[in-house]
Amino acid sequence: MNNRSENSGENSNADAELLTQSLSDPISRNITDILELENRELEKMTRAQRSLESASRRIARPGYLLGLLLFVLAWMVLNVAGTALKLRPFDPPPFYWLQGLLTLSALLTTTVVLIAQARQSKLAEQRAHLDLQINLLTEQKVTKLIHLLEELRADLPGVRTRHDPHVSELKKPTDAAQLASALKEKDSGSESGEQRASDR
Repeated sequence: MNNRSENSGENSNADAELLTQSLSDPISRNITDILELENRELEKMTRAQRSLESASRRIARPGYLLGLLLFVLAWMVLNVAGTALKLRPFDPPPFYWLQGLLTLSALLTTTVVLIAQARQSKLAEQRAHLDLQINLLTEQKVTKLIHLLEELRADLPGVRTRHDPHVSELKKPTDAAQLASALKEKDSGSESGEQRASDR
């Protein structure tokens, strides 16, 4: 199992190298950084987590559903047709053993999928946090660039001075906490409006 994940990691690295050779340097560096981040996350996984992830991927395939349906059909046919062939059915209708097996299968399937989803949601949360940090850093850099351009424009003798309220507003740094509060208020306001409309 471990060799399989190492081989897939090596294959993805080789594919990434081929892809990045044809791209520009910043893009290839970004792709390499993302692949390194994903490989670090894969290395952190325990053997049990890898097994559950693999099981979750197999469960998600149409073949799993088809196999389960064929198993149920074969079980029912053997027990119903067995009486016609004068064989003693091992689980006569209403198929209590089959019901138990399907319930156990559903429990295990749900557990495996939930464990895999919990890990995926943790990774998605980390990526969203990284996106937020990069967006805030980008906003700070753009604000600084606007300041520098305005200083350059003011220092150039041939350019007349003019007041642009839009640029003045863009020069102010964005307060992420204030923005989050405003979004939260707007969201809670729209929810309360929907609640009042549904109460009528």
